[in-house]
Amino acid sequence: MEYVKLGSTGLEVSPLCLGCMSFGGAAAGTHDWSLDEDDARPYFKAAVEAGINFFDTANVYSFGQSEEITGRALKEYARRDEVVIATKVFTRMRPGPNGAGLSRKVIMTEIDASLRRLGTDYVDLYQIHRWDPTTPIEETLEALHDVVKAGKARYLGASSMFAWQFAKALYTADAHGWTRFATMQNHYNLLYREEEREMLPFCLDQGIGVIPWSPLARGRLTRDWDETSERGETDAFASRLYHHDDRRIVDEVAAIATERGVSRAQVALAWVSAQAAVTAPIVGTTKPHHLTDAIASLELTLTPDEIARLEKNYTPRPVAGLEVRLGHR
Repeated sequence: MEYVKLGSTGLEVSPLCLGCMSFGGAAAGTHDWSLDEDDARPYFKAAVEAGINFFDTANVYSFGQSEEITGRALKEYARRDEVVIATKVFTRMRPGPNGAGLSRKVIMTEIDASLRRLGTDYVDLYQIHRWDPTTPIEETLEALHDVVKAGKARYLGASSMFAWQFAKALYTADAHGWTRFATMQNHYNLLYREEEREMLPFCLDQGIGVIPWSPLARGRLTRDWDETSERGETDAFASRLYHHDDRRIVDEVAAIATERGVSRAQVALAWVSAQAAVTAPIVGTTKPHHLTDAIASLELTLTPDEIARLEKNYTPRPVAGLEVRLGHR
């Protein structure tokens, strides 16, 4: 495994990040397709053995159970200083006031809760899961800066938002001398490329590490268009992200995979990884071949002609994936 710098930081990460939203168990009540701890543990072991050192979760994934599983598994299979653990804050964790968002109170409460669940005294990357329109960005940034200065986080990151919002956050942090965001975790794949308009060029200009979520479009790029999956049948969020006219792109992925003698996942991930702004796609796994395909994609170099074929059928579409969902109070 060859490691890369995370944006303009000195932190070295694997060019793949294991996404841990798939771990937590359906009993947690968030994702019917997520794996319980016994089924999840082999993926951590295999990832560490393959050289993956980057792991991404969030407080809201299975309402904390993902963080608990991630913390216990990494404690068994790796040394703490050898892995890069990322988690997130924003989404509602409990009913009532101050149960969600990015206020100082929520951030200070949730970082301590995440650390307890992860079984560590710091996270390497602490990310805001979305933009909070109900809290002044100055309050959020100063609280995050204090989290870093308290030694509870090494770096800060952001997730899906408009480029103007991200620019405002970076400018505000710089103006006050606060810790700036080092990463952007955004929605990016062959079926959703609207980030190429502003966010990706902006991240390149600012030296921001880009770690895309859903690089396989919730699995749509890995199977025939009419084929479904357990996740596809129960993931209501995905139904708002993709469109029926994406079929031609999916078919092109399949054609190139057949020509190359590789899996469709390898082709789709190789395309994401080849983008200049991208540092490490975040890959979820619920079956062994998901991880082996992701690792194998690092060895696949697409030709300019293949890249042109994959990109030619894309059409502009509405912005998706930025929705603010604080949930019920």
